[in-house]
Amino acid sequence: MSLLNELEHLSAPQLRRLLTEHLTRQKLGLYWEASAIERDAALNADVVLPRLVPEWSHGLDTAAAQATGSGNLIIEGDNFDSLRLLKSTHAHQVRVIYIDPPYNTGNKDWVYNDRYVGANDRWRHSQWLEFLYRRLQLAKDLLTHDGVILVSINDENRARLELLMDEVFPGRRVGSLVWKKRRTSNAAGVEHFFSTDHEHVLIYANPGFEFSGSEKDFSKYNQWDEQKQDWWTSTQLTLGFNKDQRKNLYYPLRDPVADIWYPCDPNRVWARATEERLSGRQVRTETMEALVAQNGVHFPDEAEPAYYSSVEEISAAVARDEAPPHLAAQEDLAFWVNKKIGYGKPRFKTYRSQLRTDTQPLSSWIYEFGKEVWDESVSSLSSGMTSEGTKVLRDLSLDESFPYPKPLSLIQNLLQQATRPGDTVLDFFAGSGTTGHAVLALNTQDDGNRKFILCSSTEATAKEPGKNLCRDVCAERMRRVIAANGWDASFAYLQLDKLSPADVPFESTPAHAFALLTLRAARVARPMPDAASGDALQARLAEAGVWVLAQDAASESLTVLVPQVTDAALAALAALQLPGVTPSRGHLRVFSRRPEIVRQALQRAFWGSDKTLESLSLRRALWHGQRTPRRSVRQRGASDATQKIAGGADSAPTMGQNDSKEVV
Repeated sequence: MSLLNELEHLSAPQLRRLLTEHLTRQKLGLYWEASAIERDAALNADVVLPRLVPEWSHGLDTAAAQATGSGNLIIEGDNFDSLRLLKSTHAHQVRVIYIDPPYNTGNKDWVYNDRYVGANDRWRHSQWLEFLYRRLQLAKDLLTHDGVILVSINDENRARLELLMDEVFPGRRVGSLVWKKRRTSNAAGVEHFFSTDHEHVLIYANPGFEFSGSEKDFSKYNQWDEQKQDWWTSTQLTLGFNKDQRKNLYYPLRDPVADIWYPCDPNRVWARATEERLSGRQVRTETMEALVAQNGVHFPDEAEPAYYSSVEEISAAVARDEAPPHLAAQEDLAFWVNKKIGYGKPRFKTYRSQLRTDTQPLSSWIYEFGKEVWDESVSSLSSGMTSEGTKVLRDLSLDESFPYPKPLSLIQNLLQQATRPGDTVLDFFAGSGTTGHAVLALNTQDDGNRKFILCSSTEATAKEPGKNLCRDVCAERMRRVIAANGWDASFAYLQLDKLSPADVPFESTPAHAFALLTLRAARVARPMPDAASGDALQARLAEAGVWVLAQDAASESLTVLVPQVTDAALAALAALQLPGVTPSRGHLRVFSRRPEIVRQALQRAFWGSDKTLESLSLRRALWHGQRTPRRSVRQRGASDATQKIAGGADSAPTMGQNDSKEVV
């Protein structure tokens, strides 16, 4: 009835437009019955707060790690909530997202709203689409301006996912990669005697993204042009068409310097037409005369070109197989009488300076390890099969709870092409942690400083309440590979707590605030400092109940958290203007539950100094980035009604107009 009530307020033109949009979308676009299935919790229903678990983290117990923290994160919880958190801490900071989502096979391989979705579920496809849609919408806001998302998918569900990606990332499609996942098997296609041995990786990117490719081989540019002062090589001057298919490209070619003529191959015509044959028509390429005049054609050095004084001589030479190539196929042999005829083949002269880039583009085909790469004009990835991923888990003595893990080589080689040494990589379907493993391995290979963020659920059920695949497989894998390889790496393990907005001021802890604001301010997670901290400034402030969130020596800025505004805390902050503690100039940012009191106290202390103060509400900071402002029903009109019919409307409550105005 609520939908009918909304429609009653629409005019006749609005109703016609609404019906047209709905029918068009249903027939030609991607459609799913989102309104008929249980959705994830609405974005505005609660607030997600992180909590660092030191005993499940790795490498944070050293003095250096405690001071600097770790940008590598493993987040335990529903990835919908993990993405909500990251939207408030890492918006537009993630350059590469790689995910291997559930494939909607109906084999009970994925859970939605705490239950397995089987093949006979009435809303199986709708649930899968809605499940991914909401997560992709959140993930989109995490990408940098030149970021990319790579999504693995099987052949069966590729079409649906591609349409969904087109909707979430309009105009951002780059293409797809194809990789061989297994040896040929008849098990899955007995009915049709057909084996599906491949999968896809869909690629969607923001403007400015480029794959690394590979450096071109310049060794073939080994001939020097004195006139142009440039190195050059030669390539074919012909095209793969015969004389009947491209009549204008079939003609005798003359070297104007040596006055030597070359017959055209009747099965591979010249790549350029002559001015005479074009008859004034405009073409995008240069004519053969222009190409020759620019020294763009390499004519072979003919020591002794052929010369015939009669048609009979030509015929006799053809019969003895002594005539130049393709001369026998010429229709008018009289044309070649009394002309010097070359035996060689004219070719393009390609100069190195003409290359648009120094790299080969990435091929869409991923080769199997050990197979010869036949195309050297592109940069080709290689990968092992699914069995490689299984073997890695087995070698690490981990629970094989993931039947089809992606091979480490596939993810590592993808990231080698998609990332730069300092990028952040996100996988919010982390599973067994292959993406994190690949990031660390790649860092070792090129001495990079990439960071990973892995989001994984426990997959606990009523029958297995103690099950925790995030802790026991994903995090444990990272711990073991770091130890086995002696890598200097760390990661922070975060659990998620969800609070009602009204309860945030009362139930959120200083640990919640410190973890969240440290992630937001410095993109790292670290233990809360104490009086024994190795950093003198952090130790001094912690003793007074002030915790340092981030320091920037270059800009002389300091960001701190004051859980309780006490006289000791205010005195410690006021003393920051003392010489030798912090620079005399700089910016102090303070988060507290009483920002006005902090502002008044510190403004008096900083009076006459060159330091600036920013006093912010801790309550609003905890909410920041996790709310979606909404318009009223009366303001929506036909456009929002269309979204509701198609399942795109969000019925989440708002937190209040005043809260949405403050920018943190």
